[in-house]
Amino acid sequence: MQKRILLGGAAIVTLVVAMACVSEGMSEQAMNSDYAAEGMAPMFEVDPFWPKPLPNHWLMGATIGVDVDSHDNIWLVHRNTPDQFAARTEIGLAQDPPLSECCQPGPPVLAFDQDGNLIQSWGGPGTETGDYVWPGSNHGLTVDAMDNVWIGGNGRTEAGTDRHILKFTADGQFLAQFGSPGQGLDNATTDHFGMVAKVFVSDADSEVYVADGYAHQRVVVIDQSTGEFKRMWSAYGNEPTNERPERYEPGETPPQQFRTPVHCAEMANDGLVYVCDRPSNRISIFQKDGTFVSEHIIAPATLSQGSTWDLDFSPDEAQTWMYLADGQNMKVYVIRRETMEVVYSFGDGGRQPGLFFAVHSIAVDSHGNIYTTETYEGTRIQKFRFMGMGPAPSGDTGPAWPADRRRIGS
Repeated sequence: MQKRILLGGAAIVTLVVAMACVSEGMSEQAMNSDYAAEGMAPMFEVDPFWPKPLPNHWLMGATIGVDVDSHDNIWLVHRNTPDQFAARTEIGLAQDPPLSECCQPGPPVLAFDQDGNLIQSWGGPGTETGDYVWPGSNHGLTVDAMDNVWIGGNGRTEAGTDRHILKFTADGQFLAQFGSPGQGLDNATTDHFGMVAKVFVSDADSEVYVADGYAHQRVVVIDQSTGEFKRMWSAYGNEPTNERPERYEPGETPPQQFRTPVHCAEMANDGLVYVCDRPSNRISIFQKDGTFVSEHIIAPATLSQGSTWDLDFSPDEAQTWMYLADGQNMKVYVIRRETMEVVYSFGDGGRQPGLFFAVHSIAVDSHGNIYTTETYEGTRIQKFRFMGMGPAPSGDTGPAWPADRRRIGS
């Protein structure tokens, strides 16, 4: 998600935005787009040559987090442990002795500029300084307005199951660990987490919204500096309990508690918080204090892992559009945020550019471009260039290829 710093006053905000457009190179297309135009929708086209190949024969494992910093650089986190790769056929260079010239896992945190050049790479097991424990299975990445990097986890190390989140500078220097691994499970606890899926940082409020997560079933809000627990809630703003809802059934009355995983908690500019209850195919909307506003079921026939994996918003100040990643159905939904109407979707299952294998995370830059990551065997990041507003299609449009090769309609 692109970061904004509002200084107060309409004239000052206008000036700051105008300067940012020049200094950061915001595309003319994004600046001039009327995101609220009647009968129109944002259109996208995959960039098959972004990012550029990694150096040092590096490979990416399952990519399970992406965000955009204040300079429009794109950050991702992937799983680089040996169990994510086939030793003999994928990472022969990493074997002892080496089996081949290629390849080896790259560091788990990678950052790219707008042209796809690698500009940062760091982190992973074995890089700890003794002040923190790298997650056994890192999960989710967020960059705050100061370009600090936050990482969750849903795995296990010798220290125990991941019950913590980490904060680093942009160059990988450790800043903080909140929570600690190896703790027990209790949705009422106020000193650790339950396998965190992702965080959102509200710099204006100095608060962090934690999607907690793969073992707990709640949203937790903590102080950005100290990690102090401030408030928490589950579905409908209810107090979190340890009661586990039954498996999702299409047409059900939604449960009073979230299912696991609670996969995202993202705040829009207007202060509404959107929570991904992934197995329930549910997006729940709250005020910042946890007051329930509304809920919306997306692709209600979806079973197994569910349809609501991650979301982000269009870069206009009103954030007219929401983009929702659905890793079970292998697509991205384009949703009008005010009504939560799914206008159309793009993508499908497959290995070619513009197709997906378990699209996991999603982020938007200030130009309106979308970035997605893919978990399991997907192991990649893709860029979908914002092509401006066009007549709104409907249904599944297939891969976001050039117009003369695009499939419109189901």
